[in-house]
Amino acid sequence: MTDASELYVNGTLMRGLALHANLDGAEFLGEVCTEPRYRLYSIGADEHPGMFEVTTGGVAVAGELYRVPPALMCAVDAGEPPHLYRGRVWLQDRGETWGILYPEELAAQNGRDISEYGGWRAYLACSGGRR
Repeated sequence: MTDASELYVNGTLMRGLALHANLDGAEFLGEVCTEPRYRLYSIGADEHPGMFEVTTGGVAVAGELYRVPPALMCAVDAGEPPHLYRGRVWLQDRGETWGILYPEELAAQNGRDISEYGGWRAYLACSGGRR
């Protein structure tokens, strides 16, 4: 199949951030939010966010949506920091799509909960964290 896939990103792949160049060739579709069923952690020393789905206590997480050609999707996957992976996420008003996730069991070990900010950009703006 040669059709492009949609990809939700919520961290360093977003416009203006460290790994955005990894999406060169993808079509920006807009800013979006997940359904309120996720927790968001800052991993390491604010190196990147880690998002995972929860059954209770979830929040909506702001991010961006792209249409990504298959060959580029493979490159995006290969360029992600350790433990981040592509999985299914649920967006408000859009349904299910691909997104970048982080294992819940590693989040508390490797970071801190920043869900209250509702997104990586908002967290960076308030914390002065790395970009």
